[in-house]
Amino acid sequence: MGHFDLRQFATPQALAETAAADCLEAISAAQKDGTIFSLALSGGRIAQTFCAALAALVQARKTPLDHVHFFWSDERCVPPDDPESNFRLANDRLLRPLGIAPAQIHRLEGEKPAEQSFARAEADLRNLVSFTATGQPILNLVLLGLGENGHVASLFPGEPEHVMASPAIFRCVTAVKPPPRRITMGYAAIAAAKETWVLASGSGKADALRESLRPDGHTPLARVGQLRQCVRIYSDIPKAPSLASP
Repeated sequence: MGHFDLRQFATPQALAETAAADCLEAISAAQKDGTIFSLALSGGRIAQTFCAALAALVQARKTPLDHVHFFWSDERCVPPDDPESNFRLANDRLLRPLGIAPAQIHRLEGEKPAEQSFARAEADLRNLVSFTATGQPILNLVLLGLGENGHVASLFPGEPEHVMASPAIFRCVTAVKPPPRRITMGYAAIAAAKETWVLASGSGKADALRESLRPDGHTPLARVGQLRQCVRIYSDIPKAPSLASP
């Protein structure tokens, strides 16, 4: 099992602002090295706060983002202007306010047939990032939220082992909450990223976080932790359990 780096905050705003500052630091380091920075975004309420915080910080610091390419760890099968769209969330609060060029935006086209959407997203990844020997993209950073049932991206509890072990970079999912039809990045792709951060916000997720941090946890977040050396968790969940290094 890997290590969870749990960082706790008093409020969602403090969580989002710190995560945004850490993200911008990583983005700036890549810019100094002359390399692109590949970032996979997710959805949820805390993602809205994070995107707004990152946009404000970029504007305040006048940080160039022309080397940053934006991907998504999951998307709902809806048009990009739908209120349920994870792309729309990021576009409204981050991409459009900062004037990010369309060539840097690689959304999952949830309104199109799945195979077409997968092919487009995977082709963009192959043009921009390195891949592991097992065929997984090595993104700089994958950002995830946490659901009350312990789900991350659109990876929900209860999937058969052979489905969870799929090497597919993206796959279709029928979610247990609306909207049901979704596209998600698979466990293997999330595990291959250089960094995986989880924004865990809301007191109703305390049980899910506690179960996820157990060495024998069975939530999707627990599985991500078991596949990686380290997962960083930004949490505002009251009384979240402390976690010692293994």
